[in-house]
Amino acid sequence: MGKDKLRRFAEIATFSNVFELEAGKVLKGQWAANFFKNSNPVVLELACGKGEYSVNLAQLFPEKNFIGVDYKGNRIWRGAKTALEEGVDNVAFLRIQIETIIEYFDEGEIDEIWITFPDPQPQISREKKRLTSPRFLNMYKQILKPGGCINLKTDNDGFYAYTAEQVEEQGLKAHIKTEDLYHSEFADEVLSIKTYYEKKYLQHNKNINYIKFSFE
Repeated sequence: MGKDKLRRFAEIATFSNVFELEAGKVLKGQWAANFFKNSNPVVLELACGKGEYSVNLAQLFPEKNFIGVDYKGNRIWRGAKTALEEGVDNVAFLRIQIETIIEYFDEGEIDEIWITFPDPQPQISREKKRLTSPRFLNMYKQILKPGGCINLKTDNDGFYAYTAEQVEEQGLKAHIKTEDLYHSEFADEVLSIKTYYEKKYLQHNKNINYIKFSFE
């Protein structure tokens, strides 16, 4: 492991807005009350990477709480550090495997989920690792409040098609669907937040897919 990664891992261990393993489990069902010290809605960004979406959403919506979830600490470091430096206190980061998410959030604790440019896991043998596979959707259903929405932004056309197919097959409600977000009517202030990876895709004129859906 490089010196820079080691430095970042050491630094995030001191960050007040980053939680790992047992420290996160202790807050299950109590994120708003015990960490954010309010009763505001809690929104998750899964596979948050450098945390750009979480931090930007927190700045746009101070009346909500945001938690970025990812396993790679050297990426989370960037978002967490930016939040601390800029005094964005309605965002936190949770360093865990997303497969374990129901160990960290209670039933109905989450108001909304964002999934931004995750690994599409294109191999058929890795379908169960796709973040919109039935396995993960069942987890999200447990922690989302009734009517809570899931948002997916992805440059991967195959992953978008797979997700749209899952929404249809499972009888979920699709609110918005577009295969070319920035040439659609939906590209508002929120959907126009761009992550590090999204900017790279757009430089190569890649279309951005977006779908918003819920369980009811």
